[in-house]
Amino acid sequence: MGNCLPTAPSNSLLPIETVFKLPSQVPPWPQGGGFASGGINIGGLEVRQISTFKKVWATLEGGPDNLGATFFEPWPIPDGFFMLGCYAQPNNKSLFGWVLVGKDVQNDPSQGTLKMPVDYRLVWSSESMKMKKEGNGYIWLPIPPDGYTAGGLILTNSPTKPPLEKVRCVHSDLTDLCEQDTWIWGTDRERPESNTSEVSVYGLRPTIRGARALGVSIGTFTVQLAGVDTALSLSCLKSADSNFSCMPNLTQIKALVQAYSPSIYLHPDETYMASSVNWFFNNGALLYKKGDESNPVSIDPNGSNLPQGGSNDGEYWLDLPVDEGARDEVMKGDLQSSTAYLHIKPMLGATFTDVSTWIFYPFNGPGRAKLRLINIPLGKIGEHVGDWEHVTLRISNFTGELWRVYFSEHSGGTWVNASEVEYHSANNIVAYASLHGHAFYSKPGLVLQGNSNLDIGIRNDTAKSNIVIDTSMRYEVISAEYLSEVIEPPWLNYYRKWGPEISYAIGNELSLVENLLPGELKSVFTTIIGAIPDEVLGEEGPTGPKVKNNWNGDDV
Repeated sequence: MGNCLPTAPSNSLLPIETVFKLPSQVPPWPQGGGFASGGINIGGLEVRQISTFKKVWATLEGGPDNLGATFFEPWPIPDGFFMLGCYAQPNNKSLFGWVLVGKDVQNDPSQGTLKMPVDYRLVWSSESMKMKKEGNGYIWLPIPPDGYTAGGLILTNSPTKPPLEKVRCVHSDLTDLCEQDTWIWGTDRERPESNTSEVSVYGLRPTIRGARALGVSIGTFTVQLAGVDTALSLSCLKSADSNFSCMPNLTQIKALVQAYSPSIYLHPDETYMASSVNWFFNNGALLYKKGDESNPVSIDPNGSNLPQGGSNDGEYWLDLPVDEGARDEVMKGDLQSSTAYLHIKPMLGATFTDVSTWIFYPFNGPGRAKLRLINIPLGKIGEHVGDWEHVTLRISNFTGELWRVYFSEHSGGTWVNASEVEYHSANNIVAYASLHGHAFYSKPGLVLQGNSNLDIGIRNDTAKSNIVIDTSMRYEVISAEYLSEVIEPPWLNYYRKWGPEISYAIGNELSLVENLLPGELKSVFTTIIGAIPDEVLGEEGPTGPKVKNNWNGDDV
């Protein structure tokens, strides 16, 4: 990272004045293909990821935690490459980010992939802004020539227009639609989405994202001005075709797993442990068919007799053994057999690799509610057979560095930058699984699913304990569509439910809880429960990993 950083106010140290580095040096990756080779050709345009910067301007108020934001240029830029836009980041985080620079390798002077802008338009300046700042900043939109598109804004600390040769615009054939991403800075720090903010700065990401989507993030930012409804004319990049030459091979995937794979801490009071899918099948799990419920079928160890493909049509479902003793034992799981099931997929036009680490639990336990100072067991609410949760590692195909981590939390989840996660040893990340529900979080403690402002919701308790799943010790690559040598197990293509629909009256369970509550809390509790998806409540049997929207799409 660059060392040109903002000056801290009042002699205090801003987080952005520290440059984040992974705890351990990134290892040399096994050779083969274009993975971690530095540059990626997306179709006559070679791009490289630059994570060293030169500071241009900083504001010291507004934005997250009211600490302001800093704006940078990529620096140094390799010979022959050109800036596509500037980088911005909130001051409440360590400096950790990147932008792409580009080089025309098409060698066609009549229709190059890059061209200089024909002019600039001043989008915004800080001259009238009444807050702490380091001089003034000026944000410029490059005006592209016909057939080209701007990929990012330019920041200067002078009202003089930047020189035309400072940035390049990209041929429109290599661009795609983009949208606002995370909030970076704004003058209304309480409500960045409101029209009362004079200016708000957001990151940019491709509008369409997924394993087959071609949009490529540049790493730049956009600006939203008060009273202006139309977005600035900016685009992300687009790979010319599905180019998997920079995706990791199996040997490189193994190295990535050893370098970054999560250590998962289960709660010290956890009763329902993870297991392997094979252990679940071998210990009496049954396949049921609609209309023939009295004749369930034992499942082959690898699931080869499960119905394949189709859709989640309610015709089949899995359940625990019928025998009560065996049922209780399977519900507890078997941590010794627990296996991390890896799905490897290209993201952001194959400039990144997502390693999704799926963990299976035979049973999801009952929930608990927090109603201010009262903690209430929810009876059978939340219970269901067959629980799947995952952690996704997003790794740069330019360098092999870990950049972001996604923690799945029931029906949703959270992206966390690699600079903000906890590490177990070397560069292996830490995840915390919630008590009974197994949702993943980046930090231990209590997360309320409901209304945290009122201190009311469903409890998700996590804590460090001696119960740890080291996913690097026992894992299996179950899917990587770009690698022909990876054969998907039959159970992965079972698209029906991994548990039965609810077999109890959830209304009765809710009534038992509501009877324990003071009058003013009853309606609030009912509203919170009503907003929770049926699969989380236990009313529906959950589906397997391949049926989830994020299997081919992005984690959101």
